[in-house]
Amino acid sequence: MSVSDEEFDRVLEAWAEKVRAELAIPDAPLDLQQVLGVAGVAAHAVMRPAAPITTYLAGYAAGVAAAGGADPEAAARDVLDRVRRLAAAK
Repeated sequence: MSVSDEEFDRVLEAWAEKVRAELAIPDAPLDLQQVLGVAGVAAHAVMRPAAPITTYLAGYAAGVAAAGGADPEAAARDVLDRVRRLAAAK
């Protein structure tokens, strides 16, 4: 099944909203393209199963930073940038 980029983004954004609601984190920041980009780099540079592991750990690290007082969006950007560089250097 082939979908347009617009439909792809719409489906993923809708799914993210459902997950946020289920987890009671409606304001959680999400840069969809950056997360997908990091997952893609990890999947191709390491191996495919590295993608969900990498994004899970990045989210956890960003959450810890935010809980410690960091701006959530800045923490997410920083963590995703760091793991992207790590995976690309593999």
